[in-house]
Amino acid sequence: MKILSWNVNGIRAALRKDFLKSMQEHNPDIICLQETKAHPEQVEMELKEYEHHYWNSAERKGYSGTAIFSKIKPLSVKYGIGNPADIEGRVITLEFEDYYLVTVYTPNAKMDLSRLDFRYNEWDKDFLKYVNDLPKPTIFCGDLNVAHQEIDLKNSAGNKTTKIKPGSCGFTDKERESFDNIVDAGYIDSFRHFNPEEEKYSWWSYMFKSRERNAGWRLDYFCVNNTLKDRMKSADILTEVHGSDHCPVVLELE
Repeated sequence: MKILSWNVNGIRAALRKDFLKSMQEHNPDIICLQETKAHPEQVEMELKEYEHHYWNSAERKGYSGTAIFSKIKPLSVKYGIGNPADIEGRVITLEFEDYYLVTVYTPNAKMDLSRLDFRYNEWDKDFLKYVNDLPKPTIFCGDLNVAHQEIDLKNSAGNKTTKIKPGSCGFTDKERESFDNIVDAGYIDSFRHFNPEEEKYSWWSYMFKSRERNAGWRLDYFCVNNTLKDRMKSADILTEVHGSDHCPVVLELE
């Protein structure tokens, strides 16, 4: 079982940049997308082997949104978590026989950190409670908009919280603490589990030739409930796949 997660930064743009070719090459059983920026009627998807399509599009057109394409029919589907940001189409939950799969596009705190308090005090807490309350073990994946540890971004020293500055969006103490809470709740950062010391990133700014210089951040994750630990086979970041400012991340399960 291979699951792939990708912030495509606009599915229509990704389709013009070899999205379908990349999916054929890697052939996941389930594709989870974030930041689709589209409603399903705006997109022509040629994914014939993926019979089951689920979209959670934002009310505001051209913004946010998630989607899942699966070869396997889930037992049930749910959209949102009961948070005000549900109108932004940020979460889809699929129920399978022995686990739940959740894709999430976590709200960005914004460059000026104007949304940090909402994220830290509301979204992060509501989302963690939501996945904890699901009645089966849970895997959640997506763009969590945080680099958890210093190894997870190229320039940690210049972006961390200090006494004289609050830190950069995606690496503030509050955002990193929220990820600590995920780990403390019994979830495994699957990539770091298999690759404890590897410096590998999933997002690069479009500025300053960041991707060419590999000056990136690891913002995209598969978090796996501890009860599913023995079923994890591998986890990776597909840095060779282009088409977005993010690249896909993958999880393989026994």
